[in-house]
Parts: sequence; structure tokens; C-alpha cells
Amino acid sequence: MKRSTKIWLAIATSLLFVGMALFAVTMALCGWDFSSLATVEYSTTVHEIEEGFDNISVNTDTAKIIFALADDGKCRVECYEDAEAKHSVSVEDGTLVITKVNEKKWYEHIGINFSSQSITVFLPRAEYASLRIDESTGDVEIPKDLMLQSIDISVSTGNVKCYAAAEGIKISATTGSVRVQAPSAGAIDVSVSTGKVIISNTVCLGEVKVGVSTGKTELTSVECKSLTSSGSTGDILLNNVIAEEGISIKRSTGDVELDDADAGEIFIETDTGDVEGTLLSEKVFIARSDTGDIDVPKTTGGGRCEITTDTGDINLKIK
Repeated sequence: MKRSTKIWLAIATSLLFVGMALFAVTMALCGWDFSSLATVEYSTTVHEIEEGFDNISVNTDTAKIIFALADDGKCRVECYEDAEAKHSVSVEDGTLVITKVNEKKWYEHIGINFSSQSITVFLPRAEYASLRIDESTGDVEIPKDLMLQSIDISVSTGNVKCYAAAEGIKISATTGSVRVQAPSAGAIDVSVSTGKVIISNTVCLGEVKVGVSTGKTELTSVECKSLTSSGSTGDILLNNVIAEEGISIKRSTGDVELDDADAGEIFIETDTGDVEGTLLSEKVFIARSDTGDIDVPKTTGGGRCEITTDTGDINLKIK
């Protein structure tokens, strides 16, 4: 090794140890409180809303969104937010509008941040017409106390929990999990690119539609008119799921498990994955698999049950 190279390595090593020592001294003086290093200042802003409204619209970038019924019957919105990029809250044409107002320059976004923004909406009553949420990164939770005509939620990265009843529920997420546990719904449409979908203890008068690119889907104790699910990679489990008309499932890679499930007609198609479980009523089985084993009841009555796999076993029973 050249002498000059050794000198530069020695200098680099010395600077590294000096930096580590300075960091240790600085953190010791701060009591090892990493939040003290934050360069972004956060504050809480409370917006008191006097006007009435029937619709709610939230558009933000990175904030956890929570809804709750107000104990005093008055509407207020509490925003824990970047002190230099606050939210605007107002009522416009019967809609409560919450919007992030960010006028920061690009270089002002560079810094150290250990806090998470949140928006808590305290509502004066339980019933509203529509709720629309559009955000980039953050979790959303809709409590069971609310009843809405329509729910439309779109997030890029975050988890969504919806426990409210609504005539129409539409939720889409790029990365994250979606949980729906609505006492009643007219229609449910959930789509996730990468994540998990859980729908449970729900009665849907119309169609339940679930689309997943990569992730697991679980439906438990669900009654609906019809169920349609498509996905590229991921298992799907139907536990005590009853569809009045039909169940249609398509998967490229993933197993399909039916546990005490049933429908007027059932259509299942997978490329790589097993299909197994129990149904509650007799079916006319049409089962095909290129390289897998097939074991289905030899019944001749009931609705059509057509199952096709490329490389996967088919094993179904009638309970």
C-alpha cells in the first residue's frame, strides 16, 4: 500500500472517531433525547366550526386522520402539524374542507423530524352524506359511531380502518393494510397494490369487490349479494362468507381457502396455488388442474362450482 494511501486512511479514521466522540458528547448534553435534534417545529391548532355541513373532505400529505363524536355536540378540528405548513379548515357549500397549505420552498423540507402529524375531527352528530379523504402518507380510522351515504378514501402509504356503516365504501391504498368492519353497507370496493385486506362482520346488500396486487385477503363472517376478488400474488381466505348470487376469485400466485363459505355459483381460477376447504351446500363441480390432484364431491345438484388451476391441488368438501 502506498504511503499516501495510508496517510489518507489514517486521517479518515481519525475524523470518524472525532465525529463519533462529538455525537456522543452532544447527545449526553441532551440527555440522549433524540427529539431535541429535530429541526421541524410542531404545534397544535384548534379550529372551532360554527357552520353546519353534510359532507367532509380531507386532502393532506402526511398525517394520521382520526374521527370521533364530540362530547359537547360542537365541531372542532385539532391539527398537530408543522408550524410552517399548517392546514386550512373551513366550510364551503355544505362541506367541511380540510386542506394542507404548504408554501415551503423545496430546500425548507430538508431537516430532521421525529414527530408525526395528526388531524382529529370531532363531529357534532353521527350521520353525514359523504366522506372523502385523499392523502399521501398516514393512517385513517373511521369509527363505528358514524353513518354515511358514501366513503371514498385514497392513500398512498398508510393503514385504513373503517368501522362505519355506509351505502358505498370505496378504499384504495398503494402500500398498506385495509380493514373494513361495517355493520351494514350497500357496496364495498377495496383495492391495494401491496398490503393486506381484511373484511369482517359485515352485511353488504350489494357487491363486495377486492383487488390486491401483492398481499393476503381475509374475509370473515361476511354476507353479500356477490363477491369478486382479483389478485396477482397472495392468498385469499373466506371464512363463513355467504354470497347470495356468486363468488368469483382470480389469482396468479396464491392459495384459495374456503371455510364454511357458499354462494349460488362459484368460479375460481389460479395459476399457481391450491384450492381447498368446505362449502355449505351441494354444487355441480367442474374442476380442472394441469399438474395437481383433484378431490371434489361427486354431487349432481346445486349451483355451478367451476375451479381451474395450472399447478395446484383442488380439495373441497360439503359440510
